[in-house]
Amino acid sequence: MNLTVRLGGREVVRNATFEVTARTVAVVGDNGSGKSTLARAIAGLVRRSAGELEVLGRDPDRDAAALRRRVALVLSDPDAQILMPTVAEDVSLSLRAENLSRAERSARVAAALTRFGLSDLADRPAHDLSGGQKQLLALCGAFVRAPDLVVADEPTAFLDGRNARIVADHLLADTGHALVLVTHDLALARRCAQALLVEDGRVVASGSAVDVVAEYETALAC
Repeated sequence: MNLTVRLGGREVVRNATFEVTARTVAVVGDNGSGKSTLARAIAGLVRRSAGELEVLGRDPDRDAAALRRRVALVLSDPDAQILMPTVAEDVSLSLRAENLSRAERSARVAAALTRFGLSDLADRPAHDLSGGQKQLLALCGAFVRAPDLVVADEPTAFLDGRNARIVADHLLADTGHALVLVTHDLALARRCAQALLVEDGRVVASGSAVDVVAEYETALAC
């Protein structure tokens, strides 16, 4: 596919060729290697400069609006995704594009809050939550839409071990969604079925997550 993405006059992703064949895919590599840009291109947030890309059977550039309805993004900093005053209002905002009655919307929000253990915090000011609770709120806002694909960019980067494990378990659970996970946590990457190793904007390895992570660890040790 020779995917290329230029940002600020620089090729951040260069002639990347890869195929995602598993439900859960980790994207690993050094800082500045192009991992996040590659993930954002898959999510339809960054336009490619050259090459081809197909996500869920659609072209992210030509079918951006249709793809956005099927893809959810989770970032490392949940504060960047929390927009509404209270927890329940923030989750409800994710359904603004859905043609739902008020009762249907309330039921969807309530079910999502229960799923992520946030029901007791529904009326709490969203920005008063702890870091772990905020990341669960970001997940809740993403999953309430029932996306076909979740693209998560370092979702556990600022969490302690317990909260990182909870967030990872939610992301990896098979609830009908595919997952593209950018992470420096190699133990978490190994929990995925497939991994892509990105180096200097190129995908230099693709295969089982265990094998690709082992290859990356060997390179890091050199």
